[in-house]
Amino acid sequence: MSEPQDIAALTFEKALEELEQIVARLESGQAPLEESIAIYKRGSELKKHCEAKLNAARLQVEMMTKSLDGVESAEFK
Repeated sequence: MSEPQDIAALTFEKALEELEQIVARLESGQAPLEESIAIYKRGSELKKHCEAKLNAARLQVEMMTKSLDGVESAEFK
């Protein structure tokens, strides 16, 4: 793996890609214990980052779907 980037600077897509690589590495069972612990921790942080990005996107979509009178569209209730 290359030098890890600051998680906060990653796009959703890049964070998800790295998270998928971590999951594959852990599932392979090939990583030594100390490395497994370190990449598991990073994976956990990447998961939180992805969830935050998804929540922010969901809120943006909800705001865009509000009608002129401020009532939310039924799809997002």
